[in-house]
Amino acid sequence: MTLANRMGQSANCVSRFAFGMLGALAVSTAILIAPSAKAEEVAAPAPIARAEGSGPPLWVLRDADSTVYLYGTIHVLRPGTAWGSAKVDAAFDSASEIWVEIANQDDQSAVMPVIQQLGMDQSRPLSTVLSAADFAAFDALAKANGASGAALDAYRPWMAAFAVSMNGPLQAGYRPDAGVDKTLMDRARASGKTLRGFETIDLQLRLIAGMSEEGQVAYLNHYVRNADGIVDNLDQTVAAWIKGDAAEVGRLTRLNTGDVHADVHNAALIVRNTNWVQQIEEMMTGSGTAFIAVGAAHLMDNDNVIDMLKAKGFTVERL
Repeated sequence: MTLANRMGQSANCVSRFAFGMLGALAVSTAILIAPSAKAEEVAAPAPIARAEGSGPPLWVLRDADSTVYLYGTIHVLRPGTAWGSAKVDAAFDSASEIWVEIANQDDQSAVMPVIQQLGMDQSRPLSTVLSAADFAAFDALAKANGASGAALDAYRPWMAAFAVSMNGPLQAGYRPDAGVDKTLMDRARASGKTLRGFETIDLQLRLIAGMSEEGQVAYLNHYVRNADGIVDNLDQTVAAWIKGDAAEVGRLTRLNTGDVHADVHNAALIVRNTNWVQQIEEMMTGSGTAFIAVGAAHLMDNDNVIDMLKAKGFTVERL
């Protein structure tokens, strides 16, 4: 396969699997989004099976004329996973605006320029960046994913991590189109609600691509060395999330963010959460009800949105 063909294949892979900020939730993953459609063209999603107990955590902040709900999502799930709850349904139904990480996730035109500029570098191949042992381990995992170290040698480490991180979860039955974000976005479109995004996929990719080479190598090696544990980590994260155990979700996601390298934590969470908090502050100066659905790590890992809002004087209540 030529480098040009590999780049085209990678653009499709990234646009499908890179959303959610690249490992902020146990695996570098994305929401597989069908092309955007008008509300009247989208059938109402089937009801979500109810979780046992109170279900995943939901928070709210209010003032005299504004209500903002905060809901941490899991980007990929096995079809049929029971995660629904009456409290989330009521909050979602009450909102006129639904906020997600990226509203237009099917825009592949934003992906290729980042890959061309920051995803590949033939002058600094992976085989010269990684140790011999680490490159051999990467090659073995790449071959298990239908590629090889040689075929991906021009990839920058962050891009190489994308190429090898999803095989296990997919084989274990996890699907982006069964994820919470995809389900809620379909529901928003079907009900005619306004759908808004905090950022663009271009921004997400540039943040992770902008990590130091040391951070990128640590990020890649983390997924290579822990390939056998990715599914188990994801299983545990989903179970803790459904039980409403925010502290455990935070601990499990931290294994793939701050515990990997400070650059990963900064790019995946701190920079983005800070930006989102500013936008939430703007929401609170207006009026009406908004429902925010973003990856659970953004609400439960260290330096999360909820703690940042509290530091600014907002009262955030868990429902």
